[in-house]
Amino acid sequence: MNEFERRLAQRKDELEWLYMELYNNRDRLNELEASMADLYEERSTSLRRLDERRERHPDWFRSGGMLGVTMYTQLFAGNLRGLENRLDYLQEQGITYLHLMPLLKMPHPDNDGGYAVEDFNQVDPALGTNEDLSRLTAAMRARNMSLCLDFVINHTADTHEWAMRAKAGEGEYTSRYICFDTPDIPREMERTIPDVFPETAPGSFIYQEQMGKYVCSSFHPYQWDLNYRNPVVFNEMTASMLRLANLGVEVLRIDAVPYLWKEIGTSCRNLPQVHTIMRMIRLITEIVCPGVILKGEVVMAPWELAPYFGTAEKPECHLLYNASTMATQWSALASTDIRQLKQQLDDLHSLPGHCCFVNYLRCHDDIGWGLNEAYGQSIGMDPLAHKKYLYEFYEGSFPGSFARGERYNYNPYTQDARTCGTTASLCGIEKGLYEEDACQVSMGIQRDLMMHGAMMCMGGFPMLSSGDEIGQLNGYGYHNDPVLREDSRNLHRTPFQWKNAALRTQEGTVQRQIWDGLRQLEHLRLTQPCFGPQASVSTWDTHNFHVLALVRRTEKETLVCLFNFSGSHQMVSLDAMEGDFTDLISGEGRTCERMLMEPYQYCLCLRQ
Repeated sequence: MNEFERRLAQRKDELEWLYMELYNNRDRLNELEASMADLYEERSTSLRRLDERRERHPDWFRSGGMLGVTMYTQLFAGNLRGLENRLDYLQEQGITYLHLMPLLKMPHPDNDGGYAVEDFNQVDPALGTNEDLSRLTAAMRARNMSLCLDFVINHTADTHEWAMRAKAGEGEYTSRYICFDTPDIPREMERTIPDVFPETAPGSFIYQEQMGKYVCSSFHPYQWDLNYRNPVVFNEMTASMLRLANLGVEVLRIDAVPYLWKEIGTSCRNLPQVHTIMRMIRLITEIVCPGVILKGEVVMAPWELAPYFGTAEKPECHLLYNASTMATQWSALASTDIRQLKQQLDDLHSLPGHCCFVNYLRCHDDIGWGLNEAYGQSIGMDPLAHKKYLYEFYEGSFPGSFARGERYNYNPYTQDARTCGTTASLCGIEKGLYEEDACQVSMGIQRDLMMHGAMMCMGGFPMLSSGDEIGQLNGYGYHNDPVLREDSRNLHRTPFQWKNAALRTQEGTVQRQIWDGLRQLEHLRLTQPCFGPQASVSTWDTHNFHVLALVRRTEKETLVCLFNFSGSHQMVSLDAMEGDFTDLISGEGRTCERMLMEPYQYCLCLRQ
């Protein structure tokens, strides 16, 4: 019995039961298992060795040494070969987890940043080849780095082979999408389906004239939702995932997970069949390639996240994005009030122990101000007024703002908007440099590092946005590009500034100060047991709503992490925190029972 047969035997009953419950099609199940066996045989010796190591250490991604970065391949290094030549830089930074934005074959120019996929089995020629990807992942494994790629499971581009054959009238391929001959059912469904992006896809269906059918397209008219009632769709998409795994991809970011199953009369979000699908994908990867983990994109409230982890006995995703905390953390910085952030972290900390998050300050996308409005009202915040304050503050139009950013998708009727910008620009570094004010620059750097410090001390592991490690600023050149200028997210989707990166070695530069500050935090995560997988994490009351306290504990040590979100001195009191502590940031002794913090100061105080 080989490893595949052993792992299949352990999971066969559950996999077959779930598949037959959803599809009741034994022939398709047999095809799936035959495909799994073939793809296992194609898996290289080095990847099988990785599988064996990961089976012995299944919590490898919970290590305090995990440090991620996300980037666009073309903006960082041009293509995959260029990226391979830049791995030494990432290794110097301490990166162990690299998330590349979508790079599978896509239409040009309309591809939603790569999330409209033409071929799930082929790298986009503009970025390289499958062989280039395999070479890159091998070079990364030699440096103890794992590659994460997006897998756009919900939809294909309307130029995908399946869509083209559906347009040509081939019924087998029409059945792979959610299509109707008349508008009756689509209109009925649209009564209960909230629009994802009403400004780009009004309604969830489009009329496709060539087919004479109404096609479900939740995100953009050129992205057609797949029909997961058809077992062929599940089998084919799963096989494409496994092919990526065989190219050395170690983390599959499953895009738009909650949307996979559509049911008339529902919101078509978070339906039970979604969890059946995700559980089957988890079982299949555990059988064929247990070195691979699943990261779900689930942009939901904290209390809606837990089901996507499954249970400890029957898990689904290994990781989820901590998207809501990103927005709440920026809200805390603008308002200098951490109460909503603390409440949200308490909700996350109450989830079962097998739940694990990827934390981040910025990503390729905007900051959507989806805050907990009910809690905000309970502490005296007007939700709409606060949201307007936030996007005005971060675009720099609010009096006294230190930030420089831009609005995204402003809706004049609801007065809703999102925010774009790099971390450094939103923290005030850009404004200080433009005004040639060294004090503003210094304060901006302090905000930047404090925000990163808070993110790094939360439960889970941190993921940086490429360029943040050198304080990269907004790029306004996109306003002059007719292809890019309609999307303000291009403000922070700019080429990596290698000349500025070289300044990280020069004393006194902004780049050096941010680089060194982040490296100190990253070293502490790597070396301190309180950042290990067994440590507990909780918030504590500081008796001061400007200062957040995160307490990390092992059996032997307590680490009190304090973050002043205000630009003034603050007094902190921590009940039951008696004794002497050492601040690992400054090296000074501290007493956490009562402590005065400087503007935007952060302290990691250790008691052994």
